Amino acid sequence: MKSISLYSDNGTWLCRVHPFTKVMYAVAAISVPLILGSLWAFAAAIIADLALLASGKVLRRARALIVFSFTIIATIFIVRSLFGQEGSEIMFSIGPVNVYREGFMIALRTGLNILSMLLAFAVLVLTTNPQDLSTEMERHGFSPRFSYVISSVFNIIPQMMGTMSTISDAQRSRGMETEGSLITRMKAFIPLITPVVTSSLITTRERAMALDARGFGAKIKRTYPETREKHRGDTAATVILALIVVLSILIKAALWLS
Repeated sequence: MKSISLYSDNGTWLCRVHPFTKVMYAVAAISVPLILGSLWAFAAAIIADLALLASGKVLRRARALIVFSFTIIATIFIVRSLFGQEGSEIMFSIGPVNVYREGFMIALRTGLNILSMLLAFAVLVLTTNPQDLSTEMERHGFSPRFSYVISSVFNIIPQMMGTMSTISDAQRSRGMETEGSLITRMKAFIPLITPVVTSSLITTRERAMALDARGFGAKIKRTYPETREKHRGDTAATVILALIVVLSILIKAALWLS
């Protein structure tokens, strides 16, 4: 049976951290650099993200995400660096092409921001069981519908990837060419994407009926077979991360007032 989640329990300490602590880390890793707006804050967040991914033994699984982010960053650099506003300082020139300092710095800050956000989400998604997160959210007073939406967001990409892989295998077994040149893959795209979308709609309808049959909308107190208790380090880490966010806001306010 194919996994429908990007999460896999590899037994590392990061997988045992409480989901709320990792959510707070993602919030801090994304918000603090944005609040401070300095390059060193973005660099520090990226280094922390990479260190956590490596210690949690999921850095290899995040490699595709990193490569994808660099594709976006390279595009931003090309667009922003080559088109400067009137009066912008030319940083350097490559033949007839001028690279403007202002555009280069904006592209650098934007690129680091994108990479920091993607890596922070990777830390959360690759090491957190969606079921644990949604269960803990319900236990702490969140709406079951909201918890289900969060869990679905975690699972939608791997579910569609699994469906595409299954349909692609079925089409190849029937003699359809799905690999080869760009034209061959483009011809196979429509026959592939149509059943994927149809299957996703059918699955969504069946899941809604199954949830309704199991009393998903019942207005009664729920019970849970298992609970994910916080360790002492989880509480301390969550408080420290929240304090870092508050401190960054105070520092930014002080700099703005001065």
